[in-house]
Amino acid sequence: MATEKQAVEGTEDGADAPKKGGKKGLIIIIAAVLVLGGGGFGAWKAFSGKKADGQEPAKEEEQKEVLPPIYVNLDPPFVVNFEAEAAVRFLQVTVSIMTRDLETEKMVKDNDARVRNDMLMILSGQNYASVSSNEGKEALRARCLEAVRTIVKDMHGKPEKIEALYFTSFVMQ
Repeated sequence: MATEKQAVEGTEDGADAPKKGGKKGLIIIIAAVLVLGGGGFGAWKAFSGKKADGQEPAKEEEQKEVLPPIYVNLDPPFVVNFEAEAAVRFLQVTVSIMTRDLETEKMVKDNDARVRNDMLMILSGQNYASVSSNEGKEALRARCLEAVRTIVKDMHGKPEKIEALYFTSFVMQ
């Protein structure tokens, strides 16, 4: 019986050893598949040509380089007078127009007389109360911007190429 017992015990021990080794090997194989699969998926996402959020990358036309701004300074400064509470007041404004287009810059410079005329008409039509508040100054700036865009449009240019108009100096006396 001892030999039977040893044989049975040996069989049990011999049967358990391959099973344990098989379980460990299976776990290692599953872990390796998960690691390699995750790495492969990550590489596929990184190099598949899609953004991380799943969107397609922008086409070449949409990836155009943004040109640096070009500022057209309207010199000399504008000086206008207006009445305020029975006193004559003066307003001096320095204006700069921003574009990124060389043709539009040339168009503004070539039409300097008209731009200055329209700006003077707008500025001289103001009253002290309206230009003394930030909201009034912003409304005046927007109105001047639209005047410049209208001139560019009248000259068969692209008014949207005039991106901004800035008051670089604004003095009331």
